[in-house]
Amino acid sequence: MKKPGLLSGRRQFLGSVAKIAALGSLNVTALPVLANEQTEENASLFLTAPYLQAVSATSISIRLVTAQPTYCWVEYGTNGEFNQKAHAITDGLVNAYNRIHEIRIEGLTPGIKYNYRVAAKEIVQFQPYKVTYGEVVHSEAYTMNTINPSAQEVNWLVLNDIHDRPESFRQLLDLNGNDHYDYVFLNGDMFDYQTDEKQLIDHLIAPCTSCFATQKPMMFVRGNHETRGKFARNLKDYFGGPTGQYFTFKWGPVFGIALDTGEDKNDDHPVYAGIVDFDTYRIRQAAWLEAQLQSKAARKAKYRVVMMHIPPFYSGDGHGTLHCRELFSPIFDKYDVDLVICGHTHAYGVHPPVSGSHKYPIIIGGGPKDGRRTLIKVKANAQQLSLSMLRDDGAVVGSYTVS
Repeated sequence: MKKPGLLSGRRQFLGSVAKIAALGSLNVTALPVLANEQTEENASLFLTAPYLQAVSATSISIRLVTAQPTYCWVEYGTNGEFNQKAHAITDGLVNAYNRIHEIRIEGLTPGIKYNYRVAAKEIVQFQPYKVTYGEVVHSEAYTMNTINPSAQEVNWLVLNDIHDRPESFRQLLDLNGNDHYDYVFLNGDMFDYQTDEKQLIDHLIAPCTSCFATQKPMMFVRGNHETRGKFARNLKDYFGGPTGQYFTFKWGPVFGIALDTGEDKNDDHPVYAGIVDFDTYRIRQAAWLEAQLQSKAARKAKYRVVMMHIPPFYSGDGHGTLHCRELFSPIFDKYDVDLVICGHTHAYGVHPPVSGSHKYPIIIGGGPKDGRRTLIKVKANAQQLSLSMLRDDGAVVGSYTVS
C-alpha cells in the first residue's frame, strides 16, 4: 500500500476532514456547541479532533494535534457548563508553543459524565519577554465519562491488524450496532510501518475520532509493525497508556493488562539494523507483569484479562512468539489469568485451555483483508465473562465464556 507523504497544507487537510465527516457517526452524539461554532479557521488550527486515553475513576487524558504551535487547554464541567479549566504543566511551566498536546485532567468525580471542549490560541511570536497570541478557537463540544469503581459490568471492543486501512474502523465498528461499550482497545498493527504524522492522523486518529474516540477512550498497544519505520519512535508522543506502552487498569469486575510484545524476529536480524533490544524489554516487562498480578487489585478482581499483540501459542515458531511463551505464559498460568486476547497471525480463532500447555484460553483476531477482518466484543459482569468474535460480514466466528 502506498504510504502517505508529508503534510501538504490546509487545503488537503480540510478535504480529509470533509471525507471523514461524510462517513457518519457511531453511537456518538456531540453536545451543541455553546460558543465559537466550528469554522474553517478552527479546522485549520486543529489537525485532529480531541481523543480520549488513560481514563480512570478520577482522571482522563485528552490528546490532540494542532497545525501551529499553540497554548492549548480544556474547558469542562457538568450539566452543559464549561466552568472548569485544565492545562498541562511540566516542571512549573505550562505546556505551550507545542503542536502535540496531552492534557490530563485530575480530581474528577468517579462515575460522572462531563462535557468538554478544547480551546487553543496560536502563539504567533514567542519572545523572551513578550508572547503574541492569535485568536482563541474552540473545538466542538463532547462528553466523557469517568470510571465508576462500583460498576458491576464493563463492555469493550477489540480491533487488531488494521494495517493502514482506515475505512476498516467504521466498517468493523458498525458491526456492534447499538450495543453499549465503554472503550475500544486497539491490539496492535494499526499500521504497516510508521512514516510521518500525517499517516497517524489519516489512518488512525481521524477515523477513530469520527467513530468514537472523542467520547469513548481509545486504548492502544503496539504490534510488531508499530516498531518499524522512521517515525516509530515518535508514536509515544501521540498515544500512551497511564504508565506507558504497557499498563494495567481496573474497570468493573475486570483487571485488565495490556502488554507490548515487541518485534517478532531476533533482535540481531539484519532488518533491524542493530537498533532494537526487545529481549531486554520483554524480560523487564515480565517482572513488572508478575508484580501487577500479585497486587491487591488483581487478586480481588473477578476476572483477569490480558490483551497483547503476539500470541504465546498458535503463532508459529518465530523468536517473538517463543520469547513471549517463555516469559509470559508461566505467569498467566500461575496467577489464573482468565482470558488472553491477541492478533498478529491474521487467522482468527478461539483456542481453549490445553492441559500441559496453557491453562488459559487464547483468542486471536483476524487480519486486514476483506473476509478475514474481525471485531471482538467482550462483556463482563458478576455472572460471567463472555466474548464473541464477528467477521466483517457479520457472521459470528468465535465465542468463549468464563463463568
